[in-house]
Amino acid sequence: MEAASSSAPVVGRFAPSPTGRMHAGNVFAALTAWLVAKSQGGRIVLRIEDLDAERSKPAYIDAVQRDLEALGLTWDEGPYFQHDRTEAYRAAFDGLTARGLVYPCFCTRADLHAASAPHRGEKPVYPGTCRELSAAERASRALERTPAQRLRVPHEEVAFTDQVQGSYAQNLAQDCGDFLVRRSDGAFAYQLAVVVDDAAQGVTSVVRGVDLLCSTPQQLYLQELLGLPHPAYAHIPLLVAERDRRLSKRDRDAALDALLARFKTPEAVIGHIAGITGLAPTCDPATPEELLATFDLAALPTTFDDLVQVRWR
Repeated sequence: MEAASSSAPVVGRFAPSPTGRMHAGNVFAALTAWLVAKSQGGRIVLRIEDLDAERSKPAYIDAVQRDLEALGLTWDEGPYFQHDRTEAYRAAFDGLTARGLVYPCFCTRADLHAASAPHRGEKPVYPGTCRELSAAERASRALERTPAQRLRVPHEEVAFTDQVQGSYAQNLAQDCGDFLVRRSDGAFAYQLAVVVDDAAQGVTSVVRGVDLLCSTPQQLYLQELLGLPHPAYAHIPLLVAERDRRLSKRDRDAALDALLARFKTPEAVIGHIAGITGLAPTCDPATPEELLATFDLAALPTTFDDLVQVRWR
């Protein structure tokens, strides 16, 4: 699938979840997104992805904005908040439902774990357990459990070219299965929300971790169904800790306050992250503006020694 026209203004995004203090991996993703957009004369939108109301905390919303500013990772528009966007998500969801593309799913996490098999080391494939339930079966199960809502997907390959990972393709039915667009608690699912938000906010450039590469065909398919444009995607390596464990906010891995205590200045934090990932030739202190002077978007795929992970040190 083709991305938005190259003549369109480039709009990148920061899309943090306020569930903890930023860590080095978050900074790496934000820095790369900023460099990709600004190297093309583009703008940055700040969107706070607070769909998870239980884990999102006001203190972290304030902290992420202060942290980005301190690091020199400025934005041009926003912040927007997903908690303000419920009606937009509902309109998209209702449109899909009216076309018969959505059905209720009564599976529990345990059901899904037992019935699904991981595919290619990515994520489990939903086997369609609730896809063909009769109206009577749905009514009976609804008495016991509030369902989530899934989008029907076809046996169709969705392919695109990632700016870092290269060509990537996924058969939606075989590699993914019908996926959630609304959770059983009534909250709209990430896949739907991010597609609606990117279009509404004019986002044309999405830079994020390679762990989300396998979600991209689902988002491209949703964009097709909703008549929305396709951004350009760049999925960058993950920063990992010992035993290849990805950095985690929950475990406070390389949290920004600890990074500032270790490196003393925001410029030193930015320079170290740029150096170990390959965005800069050394780990010398640097601002994003200084890194922009030598950043080459065309060379991004060859910037990283490993396209999947970079060891934090």
